[in-house]
Amino acid sequence: MRKEFRELAPPEAAHEAIASLDLEPEPETVPLGEARGRVLAERIDAERDVPGFDRAKLDGYALRAKDTFGASETDPATLDLVGRVDAGTEPDVTVDVGECVEISTGAVMPDGADAMVMVEETDLVENGDGNEHVAVRTSVTPGGNVAFAGTDVAAGERALGPGTRITPREVGLLSALGVDGVPVKGRPTVGIVSTGEELVRPGEELHDERGQIYDVNSYSVAAGVADAGGEPRLYPHTGDDYDEMERVLSEAADECDLVLSSGSTSASAVDVVYRVVEERGELLVHGVAVKPGKPMLVGKLEDSAYVGLPGYPVSALTIFRTFVAPAIRRAAGLPESAAATTTGELAERERHAEGRHRFVSVGLVETGDGRTLVYPVDKGSGATTSLAEADGVVEMPADVTYLDAGETVTVQLFSPDVRPPAVFGVGEDDPLLSLALDRVPTARYLGVGTRPGLRRLRADVPDVAVVSGPVDIDHDGEEDDPELLADWRREWGLVVPHGNPDDVSGLADLADHDLRFVNRTTASGLRTTLANALAELADERGVERHDLVESIDGFDAGRRAHESPARVVRSGDADVALGLRATAETLDMGFVSCGHERVRLLGNPDRVEKQGVRTLVAALDSEAGLADGLAGYSQ
Repeated sequence: MRKEFRELAPPEAAHEAIASLDLEPEPETVPLGEARGRVLAERIDAERDVPGFDRAKLDGYALRAKDTFGASETDPATLDLVGRVDAGTEPDVTVDVGECVEISTGAVMPDGADAMVMVEETDLVENGDGNEHVAVRTSVTPGGNVAFAGTDVAAGERALGPGTRITPREVGLLSALGVDGVPVKGRPTVGIVSTGEELVRPGEELHDERGQIYDVNSYSVAAGVADAGGEPRLYPHTGDDYDEMERVLSEAADECDLVLSSGSTSASAVDVVYRVVEERGELLVHGVAVKPGKPMLVGKLEDSAYVGLPGYPVSALTIFRTFVAPAIRRAAGLPESAAATTTGELAERERHAEGRHRFVSVGLVETGDGRTLVYPVDKGSGATTSLAEADGVVEMPADVTYLDAGETVTVQLFSPDVRPPAVFGVGEDDPLLSLALDRVPTARYLGVGTRPGLRRLRADVPDVAVVSGPVDIDHDGEEDDPELLADWRREWGLVVPHGNPDDVSGLADLADHDLRFVNRTTASGLRTTLANALAELADERGVERHDLVESIDGFDAGRRAHESPARVVRSGDADVALGLRATAETLDMGFVSCGHERVRLLGNPDRVEKQGVRTLVAALDSEAGLADGLAGYSQ
């Protein structure tokens, strides 16, 4: 009996039917060497600082910055040369007052040195005493020309989020972090069955007199599956015999997440696929109002999803690309495909005065009205995260000195799959925020600190900014004021080794005892909170705040991210670190509370209705209570 088409479904109904099918396999862990092209299944946090040591940025001399104060071309500072440190070697010398050490680019800074000067700003001199001396013709500040540990990636920092497509950029970052087993989303296994008595596999003998044709669909669809992120598996083609078709389709359904057949889907007396699906599963769609590709099936086959493609190759590929490939990509965690270039408006002015052709690493963000903004993310040629945070590059020829804000630029995308993130945030790093970001597909967050984050938000670059501590948001009722979207409190204080061996009881101990302290960077709102607390302590003691902080060993230096300072203490290289109770609990360390700090999620007023922003806010407001699992947090 001839099976007539049921009422043709609109394309939207076909999309909905396929979307209702479960194609997503279980996550798996793969070796780093096999991770390219896969999608992260969970967040990757840095387990160590990158670099893991303070290193020289240039060839020159490591020294104490104080010894160069006041030095100039006419009145250089003369220092004793006491040794040399090359890249890849452990320093065997300590820099004392009035001394310096020759150092190579990338070499470990020796003990006692807190800065370095490039060799071009020095002269070797002889004083007649038989020893070498270096005349320094410029003054440097503490930290000058030094890349401190963790400046690229800080221990405990959210390095890559779930849903990140692993390209050579991310492989480089994972390598720098020492990750060898990568948790990735599974690739949906797709069984491919071509049907028809006339089909012959390529390589086999073809008999034209019998009306035979080569099986085109099996291989072309398999290539499409692989491009979409699936794992194709070819099965023997079948004729129009019901029992044989049932056997092959059932075998494929038992072994695969999705079964694709091609052919035998039209309303012909010999087409039996729809009968197999109806008897061994459920037929959801039979026929779609599209051309080409009307004879299309969607359903369930035993425990597997099923889509029947038309037999004609052009129709089969059209239906596959339009309806099936996006579903496979979603199941594999991949974004929709895109062109290899895109255009957008530059979010902020980009200067270039070196006279060389330049490729500016940039990221993309979508505004509330659908425009694409392009923002530079370059952190320096040695920073792996410059690549991981970027979507592509903008070329600046040697004769172009700047690109103005608002100027339309062409972005060469790192991958044709690149899309602007669902939400783009900047500002303070925070454990609760990281949990919330995990719930936003393709979220991107740059932990630049509170003040830089607020500055970028006012410049209309990100969707949201996170600030902590006593920062002035300038709410004056203007339309462009940041909008408060969420806030919470976190307990801050001093992180100490397990058991608190130095009996640290509060901030006063930092000034009163010989303790090595690890601070946060000046961009951090938590550091501002600490500075205010120390100012109150100075007032209580009747001393100048400057004098108080000068007595704290390590106050002027700082580390990025909330875990990095604590990990320095845990390694034994410091005694006390500025940090959070949540960090101390995570690392099984001691904690001395100094109070609670307010953290706020601020929204770009033009983008608060973006789906990604709304999802982030909903995650923070979730009834699941993200803060419940973090020590010292309250919402």
